[in-house]
Amino acid sequence: MPGLQKARGLVTSPLGSFCRFFFYQIRSCSAPSASSVRPVIAAKEPFPVDLIAEKRYAWCACGHSQKQPFCDGTHKKNAPEMSSLKFTAGESKKAWLCGCKYTKNPPYCDGTHKEDFVQKADLHSQPQV
Repeated sequence: MPGLQKARGLVTSPLGSFCRFFFYQIRSCSAPSASSVRPVIAAKEPFPVDLIAEKRYAWCACGHSQKQPFCDGTHKKNAPEMSSLKFTAGESKKAWLCGCKYTKNPPYCDGTHKEDFVQKADLHSQPQV
């Protein structure tokens, strides 16, 4: 049964999928199957946001939300196999949240948006990875 565990870091499966982590919590995940829904590119650059300490956020992981970079529940219709990444800011700070949805450090930007597979793809489409 998927759940939260105490942990720190990024965990990868043998097939290369990654589990999302935040503030010492990790969501369990499984390797993608051939029918897995991949996110669409919401933006080709990160979203600058001012996070507030102890506030809970839901980062859009599917790319379909109209309230980027945050979830508006659109995944329930457009990507039901996906869900938002819920996290709590440990401190008030400016952060750059991923807009391409392919970061290896969700919800934070890791520069993946600079790669050709993102830059050459159309917005709101799935890139060829």
